[in-house]
Amino acid sequence: MAAKLRVAIATPHARHDALEAMLRDRLGLDVLRVREKSELDLSRLGAFMPHYIFFPHWSWKIPEEIYERFECVIFHMTDLPFGRGGSPLQNLVARGINETKLTALRCVAELDAGPIYLKRPLSLLGTADEILMRASQLTGEMIEVIVQERPVPQAQSGEPTTFRRRTPQDGDMESLETLEKVFDFVRMLDADGYPPAFLETEHFKLEFSRASLKPDCVFADVKITRKKP
Repeated sequence: MAAKLRVAIATPHARHDALEAMLRDRLGLDVLRVREKSELDLSRLGAFMPHYIFFPHWSWKIPEEIYERFECVIFHMTDLPFGRGGSPLQNLVARGINETKLTALRCVAELDAGPIYLKRPLSLLGTADEILMRASQLTGEMIEVIVQERPVPQAQSGEPTTFRRRTPQDGDMESLETLEKVFDFVRMLDADGYPPAFLETEHFKLEFSRASLKPDCVFADVKITRKKP
């Protein structure tokens, strides 16, 4: 009997648990889950010897010793080389972009500059949580293509543009001038692990979620906390 294809999946997020199960149960792969930065360890990976390491949502730098030894595949939510860099979902939505590509690329030293295995269309409608779940399902479909067809990644072409990683303070809505922008700011940060869109008064911080855009207003849930003195 031929040995199972071995893959590692590196992500701390529970939304990818179903992806891990799909790789193991439906595709019949031997799967190693890496949930923490400390678990992305050369000796641990060397003992498992994965054919691929997939990174569907990983916020830490991948060490050179890892990507030089193993075929590391990153999934980035832009049509590369457009939108290299951090916070792709938020940077796209903040620019009024509602359709993108999910790009599978090989990890190299330069950020998001590696050769590309494949791209697939991805809608950016809905909350951040809905978009990320949609991207997770699409990632599974793309991994299936990669492990079955073994595409050779091709160098990126075109002039690159780079996004700046957004900070929690970038969620401040004070300067927004349209209801559409307010709606986008709330929805693009509406997921576990993201600091929510907010407004501040002298004494309180108001954090928003579950936005709904109407013709003349935005409905949303609000959490109000007293600011620390």
